[in-house]
Amino acid sequence: MEWSIQDIAKHASTTSRTLRHYDEIGLLRPTRVGSNGYRYYNAAALVTLQRILLLRDLGLGLPAIADVLNHATDATGALRTHLTWLQKEQDRLGRQAVSVRKTIEQLEKGEEPMADKMFDGFDHTQYKGEVEERWGKDAYAHSDSWWRSMSDSEKAEWQAQLAALNSDWIAASEAGIHPDSEDAQMLARRHVTWLTSIPGTPAAVKEYVTGLGDMYVADERFAANYGGADGAEFVRDALAIYADRNL
Repeated sequence: MEWSIQDIAKHASTTSRTLRHYDEIGLLRPTRVGSNGYRYYNAAALVTLQRILLLRDLGLGLPAIADVLNHATDATGALRTHLTWLQKEQDRLGRQAVSVRKTIEQLEKGEEPMADKMFDGFDHTQYKGEVEERWGKDAYAHSDSWWRSMSDSEKAEWQAQLAALNSDWIAASEAGIHPDSEDAQMLARRHVTWLTSIPGTPAAVKEYVTGLGDMYVADERFAANYGGADGAEFVRDALAIYADRNL
């Protein structure tokens, strides 16, 4: 049995664009391509896609995922490993839900939330593997040390700044402005300033910025921060123009 690329995109809650990108980089080839140019996938390809999505949720970048798929040929054994991780993730999300519920209850009662109870299950290290794969262990170690040194209020302020930046990116994208426009380039400058404020930012800033832009588009987790694929492409293009002119 085979499924079209549109069917697979729908069932996997992804996009045809993402699946075509996986094909282009050799990560997931279609089982066959019809005379009309449409891509079709069989059951084995679906298992591979499931593994890709699971590894992506583990925080691995696409090069690392390709390496795992090339070396771990036992799909059943690999899926058992993924299942173990999913069970741990289920526990983590459960603890997050309890933490948030307690915070809501305390706020509704007019009580001050307790810092030692608010962050159970929240793990800023979830992208550790991807950061180390792309930019090295030193980059992760520096940023991790910096994050741990911050107070709860400092962390909240930093996250608020990031949320505001992402919101402004989305608004600019939805307004249909060009990545080369003054407004878009002001956002790009803010974005780069935010990036370089994090200790451990690689010295090759231009390559770092353009590489992140590509990752925003290729990885739906990041694209979601900018309103989806179209927003991520807008951010990528604006950052690439800024990097080319200023870095």
